[in-house]
Amino acid sequence: MNITVYLASSTGNDSKFEEAVKELGSWIGASGNTLVYGGSKTGLMGELAQSVLQAGGKVIGVEPQFFIDEDYQYEGLTQLIITKDMAERKTKMIELGNAFIAFPGGVGTLEEVSEIMSKLSLGHLHAPCIYYNLDGYYDDVKHFLQQMILKGFSSAEKQQSLYFAESLEEIKEFIEIKELTRI
Repeated sequence: MNITVYLASSTGNDSKFEEAVKELGSWIGASGNTLVYGGSKTGLMGELAQSVLQAGGKVIGVEPQFFIDEDYQYEGLTQLIITKDMAERKTKMIELGNAFIAFPGGVGTLEEVSEIMSKLSLGHLHAPCIYYNLDGYYDDVKHFLQQMILKGFSSAEKQQSLYFAESLEEIKEFIEIKELTRI
């Protein structure tokens, strides 16, 4: 399975994010899944790719040309796909993914996972979208999505493939449940 992960190109200010991203990467690599991510060597992105590769896994990076020009790409990936811009990058990452994880990140992470949510809501995508709610990071997003339902702008059916995981174990469960429903 290709697992697309959206996350920060910085490390943040709490070491628990680095520890958790390494744990996630080790699991992706050891489980025989392939990581799809933004292709960067910096921050949590670089830590994730490195941990997948060290666990013997495959990593597909999708990097726009302007980041290549700035030398942000992680050297030694299984595959590096170069796109013309961010829009093409997002499209390619969605095309390649079978499951999507939003690890704690910034505005870019939120923007990318918002497109996944929209595609799920419209029925244009059928895959789990998992917010890694590490230390309550995505509590406000969860509340906002609940408000959409309460105010009649969304429904439980449109959000049925959105999950909030507090741990790697819960992420594994959500991905396994989704895989079993496909068979």
